[in-house]
Amino acid sequence: MADSRTINDPVGGLMEGVTDALSGEAVEALAADEPQWLAERRRHAWSVYERTPMPTTRLEEWRYTDISRKLKLDSLVRADAKAVTFDRETAPARLLESMDADHEASGHLVELDGTVAHVDLREDLAAKGVLLLSLREAVTTHPELLERHLATDALPPEQGKFQALNAALWTDGILLYVPRGVRLDHPVRVTRWVSEAGKAFFSRTLIVADEGSQVSYVDEILSDDLEAQSLVSSGVEVLAKPNAQVQYVSLQRLGRGAFHLAQQRTLAEKDSTLDTLNVNVGASVARLDLNAQLIGTGANSDMLGLCFGEGDQHFDHNTSQDHVASHAKSDLLYKGALDGKARSVFRGIIKVHKGAQQTDAYQTNRNLLLSDTARADSLPNLEIEADDVRCSHGATVGQLDQEMLFYLMSRGLPRHLAERLVVLGFLGEVLSRLPLGGVVEKVTRIIEEKLHG
Repeated sequence: MADSRTINDPVGGLMEGVTDALSGEAVEALAADEPQWLAERRRHAWSVYERTPMPTTRLEEWRYTDISRKLKLDSLVRADAKAVTFDRETAPARLLESMDADHEASGHLVELDGTVAHVDLREDLAAKGVLLLSLREAVTTHPELLERHLATDALPPEQGKFQALNAALWTDGILLYVPRGVRLDHPVRVTRWVSEAGKAFFSRTLIVADEGSQVSYVDEILSDDLEAQSLVSSGVEVLAKPNAQVQYVSLQRLGRGAFHLAQQRTLAEKDSTLDTLNVNVGASVARLDLNAQLIGTGANSDMLGLCFGEGDQHFDHNTSQDHVASHAKSDLLYKGALDGKARSVFRGIIKVHKGAQQTDAYQTNRNLLLSDTARADSLPNLEIEADDVRCSHGATVGQLDQEMLFYLMSRGLPRHLAERLVVLGFLGEVLSRLPLGGVVEKVTRIIEEKLHG
């Protein structure tokens, strides 16, 4: 029988009467009843945010995404961290449908409008010391983990303007800790639902896999279409200790009107494996900043991603394979399929530091245009400061293979089915690299639905 909890009041009424603006006053309100170390960390993050200029298209990392035109921060109201409960009887049908499609799990967590509403974890795993809980609750129950790891080594505010904003204003989030030598056979599944239009949501995730442990984590965020622009900011820190094996999956299915900002940083220590899969199929605008640091000898990281865009959707992927230690390997494969006037941007860099000899790093970005008005921009880069390495990168942008379509249609398939098979085959290569239970089937079904129009 699982250890099941419903979170009724994660913030103890802390937000009552607080201004909704994204401001220093909001930071002080959040910090008011927090331990000194966290309050000071928030204030520091806000000071970094204030003195960091807003990104412009003059910066290489933002060349093709004009943030001043696409995100109206001044019009947003910060979402309250109000008490919520998860009730299947009143939960949105789309949320329940997504949850019911999941396979076996080691634990579940539900986040509603930025606040954790439900957690359950297998009792045998809890007995071994596995922690899965609200980040707000962890401030009180496990401060030693948060003080050591939250917004420190992995995703400090100095990483960027929006990283600092998230570190200053997060209201809740998730802590997952797997003790030394503990192996989870099934994924931890997190479902996050957004329903309030015109709001700014700030959530944070901290995953720590101790030495020799194994864990898979699937984070799905979704919503219906929103009447006004909403900002969903997700800060993610993943730490793989020596010999740990970690898989992190993000599935973004937000409705139109959402602006999704995902800031992810992974740290892979000696002989660890830390793989990521980012799937972007929703939101009007989605921006991913992913920095994978290989800081231990023998570390390994596969970085996988795909997007499927239609209408005027805009996806921007900014990735970094940061090789600090020697004898480490990273392999990035990002693919995108675009219809209508959709647009994707990929900027990736392989950075090999001095002394990181015997680095093995690859970077591939491929894009498939399904209309004459879709567009994909790809900017792969290398920055190498060691002399004994194997590094390569490549990028392609093309349209549907007419010979392949002709072959399939000559076998009796109508054109729309032939096109669907080609697209699914093109994107399926990414999913086949990380065949996690339920994820491949869910993503395939979502893409099929989009292809049906």
